[in-house]
Amino acid sequence: MTIAKITGPGLASIAVGVALLWACIIGEHGIVARANAGTAETLRAMRALRLRHRRDPVTAPARPAVRRATGGARFL
Repeated sequence: MTIAKITGPGLASIAVGVALLWACIIGEHGIVARANAGTAETLRAMRALRLRHRRDPVTAPARPAVRRATGGARFL
């Protein structure tokens, strides 16, 4: 004894829904793959720029001479 029966249009709508779901999943994988490739390319470009603009380190600046009072100034 059957309780429910799937009609032709109902089966067709289920098939269309499943096809749309798979299309969305495959499209999402493509978008994520393209985003990952773009991120990797950007990181490579940033690394190349950093290496190209690397400057030689400079020496530390000389410390200023410390002036000490010797005997102090006399004010009259």
